[in-house]
Amino acid sequence: MWTSYAHISTWGILLARTSNEGPSQQGISYFICPMKAPGVSVRPIIDMTGDHAFNEVFLDEVRVPRDYLIGEVNQGWRLAKVTLGNERVALSGEGSLWGRGPTAKDLVDLVRTSGVAHTALERDDLVQCWAHGEILRLLRLRLVSAALAGRDQGPEASVRKALADDHGQEVMGLANRLAGAAGMLNGRGPGGVDGAEGASWTYGFLYAQALTIGGGTSVVQRNIIAERVLGLPKDVTT
Repeated sequence: MWTSYAHISTWGILLARTSNEGPSQQGISYFICPMKAPGVSVRPIIDMTGDHAFNEVFLDEVRVPRDYLIGEVNQGWRLAKVTLGNERVALSGEGSLWGRGPTAKDLVDLVRTSGVAHTALERDDLVQCWAHGEILRLLRLRLVSAALAGRDQGPEASVRKALADDHGQEVMGLANRLAGAAGMLNGRGPGGVDGAEGASWTYGFLYAQALTIGGGTSVVQRNIIAERVLGLPKDVTT
């Protein structure tokens, strides 16, 4: 489910259980799977923005050659975590929609030049939103510096993603609220903007609802932070 761009991908990542011995994290192997292989079928998922980025992928008796194994047999979970860590960094660009789209600063600049009067509460919300954006910008620079120095992303990637997902919804939710009643219309944004710019804010508001789900949910990110950074006990499993 929710396989991003499977309909245009040449290769997919396939995690397969290859042993039942030892802890559950062991016994998983990491393969690459050709998306045109016999038995692989892709069905589109159209989200509420109208875009087709996600898919369901079904594998029916798919056979993958041994040469398509990445790393060692039964050690795929470690590589999967590396892959997910890199994905979180890739989703940590400056834009509020997983590194794309407008930023909190863009929203503040737009409101400042719109000439529309705002309440004290709305101004406070704008200042807080801008401050959160600056914190995330500095944290992103820390991640980039670590990558350039050849260091692992570490838990900081999960920290930034957990914060950035909520912040993206904060930016887009505030923009929609500042648009007033016009925010219910397609193609209308804060400050009375319309046309292509207005449409980008409408799209962003709808798209932002997925931020705390995709790329590792906010709940999962907070578990990683709790266990690996704060040293809290793991979730009780039965």
